[in-house]
Amino acid sequence: MADPKQADIVVVGAGIIGVACALQLARQGRRVVVLDLQAPGMGASYGNAGHLATEQVFPIADLSILKRLPAMLLDPMGPLRLDWTYLPRALPWFIRLLLNLRPARYQRTVAGLRALNEGSLGAWQRLLQSMGQTRLLREDGSLLVYERAEFRAALDAVQQRMRQQGVAVDFWSGDAVRKAAPQLSDAIQGGLFFPATGHFLDPYTVVGELVNAAKAEGVQFLQQRVLDGRVEGSGVSLTTDQGVLTAQQVLIACGAHSAKLTAALTGKQVPLDTERGYHLMLPHEQQRLPFAVTSLERKFIMTPMTGGLRLAGTVEFAGLDRPANMQRAWQLHRLSKGLFRHDLSDSEATPWMGFRPSLPDSLPIIDRVCEGKVLLAFGHQHLGLTQAAVTAEWVGQLVAGEQVPQLHLYRLERF
Repeated sequence: MADPKQADIVVVGAGIIGVACALQLARQGRRVVVLDLQAPGMGASYGNAGHLATEQVFPIADLSILKRLPAMLLDPMGPLRLDWTYLPRALPWFIRLLLNLRPARYQRTVAGLRALNEGSLGAWQRLLQSMGQTRLLREDGSLLVYERAEFRAALDAVQQRMRQQGVAVDFWSGDAVRKAAPQLSDAIQGGLFFPATGHFLDPYTVVGELVNAAKAEGVQFLQQRVLDGRVEGSGVSLTTDQGVLTAQQVLIACGAHSAKLTAALTGKQVPLDTERGYHLMLPHEQQRLPFAVTSLERKFIMTPMTGGLRLAGTVEFAGLDRPANMQRAWQLHRLSKGLFRHDLSDSEATPWMGFRPSLPDSLPIIDRVCEGKVLLAFGHQHLGLTQAAVTAEWVGQLVAGEQVPQLHLYRLERF
């Protein structure tokens, strides 16, 4: 497709969701153009934890968040941080979050997360196999560990909740943990092993390989800022900083930046906010762990990658505009002390911050609206990497006019 004006579908967003969807749609015979201000994969997809988190079937918060609110406001290094200057803007979102913790809505969220996550591993296997890139994913499980005896009850509660939702989980003793991961400290009492999970060796490389496969199918990638858009009789018109593009359909998949264009095209105001996530990459620690390990008490994850060991997991609510507080990334190294027989090296470590798109019910929007001219795939919070492949398959079904049985859980109209 030499002329981007001949596109059938314009995908706005070149993160893991947008690129996976673009490849799926191109393979279905659509002429696809992808627009993003940044190069593909340079947003939240670049720095995620790399964990294929199929076990995470519960919302991002529970009612205990009310008790933690003072600490969230006062502790700049806490695992869950709310910038007090952002509180007035965040308050309506948090009220919605609390309302979604009522029993019926809570169960709806769990059902929605389960439906996506249960299909995620198989969808990734199919996608990577189709590209000849199965090497990018290690299907070797993940581990949640605890250190202090008083946390055993909390660990048992997690195991019970997981089993009630059909999540495969096994209890490991401290000795079993150290047999699998010998460099972990003797202080670790035990943990929960999730066999149906895995990790990606380099999330940015995953996006790059998806881009290569999409280009081979004729997808064009253009670095342009989308300024506005409108639905017209024959399709959709998008105004960018380099002109106007028209297409039969548009897919909004630009993560935490999706609300403005969604409002312009659909008239709907979506309560989208961002979990600002931080990571610290330790380039000299490639061999420390065989799989991803999360600390129950310390509330962060460590994932082995080709480029080193990535420490991630801290969440900050401060919007899209405030500068990053990279001390939060360095805090992850301090949190790791005591988890290993020998402390991790932070020599040549690099910090990072990205915007995870979050809706107050913890479910993404995956929908087809405006008589099919507008497609939506955003709001996957910290599960974008996990759910990208299955989301792409569902978007492909929507475009093909097929039924997606679970779709009612993710519709725009719920807002």
